[in-house]
Amino acid sequence: MLLVTGAFLLSSCIKKESFPLIPEIGFSHFITEFDTTSAVAKRGILVFTFTDGDGDLGLKSSDTLPPYQKNGNYYYNLVIDYYEKQAGQFVKVSLDPPFSARIPYLSNYPDKPIKGIITDTLTLNPAPLYDTIKLVFFLYDRALNKSNVDSTPPIVLRRH
Repeated sequence: MLLVTGAFLLSSCIKKESFPLIPEIGFSHFITEFDTTSAVAKRGILVFTFTDGDGDLGLKSSDTLPPYQKNGNYYYNLVIDYYEKQAGQFVKVSLDPPFSARIPYLSNYPDKPIKGIITDTLTLNPAPLYDTIKLVFFLYDRALNKSNVDSTPPIVLRRH
């Protein structure tokens, strides 16, 4: 489940801010929800901030033609790569389905700067082989500008 909270800078009463046209993101925190019986993480909530100078973040559900087609490079506008700590090193692991997501269309006011918080709830493996993971993530806007890349700190999946 994806939740987006935006503080859209549209009112003349608010000091006008400006941001780069290429989106910028910043990791805020990760909440791990543990199964009460097994002490293994069952769900994680990724929280990060964003800014975009021209407000062209998000896709409509009807955005399925190239370049946003299913199985295309831009179908997901929030790309999340999953890494497991194996033998002391983080190794990228392909997930099916992936953690990547489609952030919904955020603004009906073109060319206006926006900023906010994105929260994405992720279902974690109930029987992980490795107990530590991390996520590396970035955004694409509708102009296909790629944001900076950010990551979580190591996330422990088992309570000992």
